[in-house]
Amino acid sequence: MGILEVSNVNKRFGGLQALGNVNLDIAKGTVHAIIGPNGAGKSTLLNCLIGKLIPDTGTVMFNGISVLGRKPYEINQLGISRVFQTPEIFGNLTVFENMLIPCFAKRDGSFRMHALESIAAERDIIEKAEHMLAEVNMSDKRHMTASSLSRGDKRRLEMAMCLVQEPKLLLLDEPTAGMARADTNNTIDLLNQIHDSREITMVIIEHDMHVVFSLAKRITVLAQGTPLVEDTPDNIKGHPKVKEAYLGEAAA
Repeated sequence: MGILEVSNVNKRFGGLQALGNVNLDIAKGTVHAIIGPNGAGKSTLLNCLIGKLIPDTGTVMFNGISVLGRKPYEINQLGISRVFQTPEIFGNLTVFENMLIPCFAKRDGSFRMHALESIAAERDIIEKAEHMLAEVNMSDKRHMTASSLSRGDKRRLEMAMCLVQEPKLLLLDEPTAGMARADTNNTIDLLNQIHDSREITMVIIEHDMHVVFSLAKRITVLAQGTPLVEDTPDNIKGHPKVKEAYLGEAAA
């Protein structure tokens, strides 16, 4: 039994079948990519994985617990964090102040407000935030305003804000969207580093095949809301249906 199990999930929006009988069994510690063209159902599936959408039929279980209908802070408490297509950070705060937000979040999803002068009394939290910034190579940017960061560094900051909560599952929605190739490659290196050091399970929704084949250990290809094939990257590259319908030259 995997850490994340999707069983017989179906979802319709009016007359549109967004997901049709989706089944996934994602092993603990793996990096699993979900790919397919626009309209294939990737975002709908991701929103089901975080409880934002409730499927018409089927279940989504994380460590044996249903995620369906849960509030965002409850999803975080289960050990699931999500990285969005557009980095979700607080642009008017410094990098370090952004890091303190998840550290001070309460279990009910609210936030314990502190004057910055009083935070010095909570050295354990400060050290945890500083350690996480060092892990993503952003210690030298701790005093910068978040809005002034490059797209790649904004992504690094968002991932650090997720990882400081010590999730068991990290969901990444096109983590390199809008990045230059150098930032994309740096993000790939960072994600591989995080996976190797923490053995965290990752599920990636992605269009960029360079990113997919640089990270994923297993790949599921969606076609019109239904899984077409699931296999290793090497087998996906050579699969005739996948190569013809989705990957084209990127599979060569």
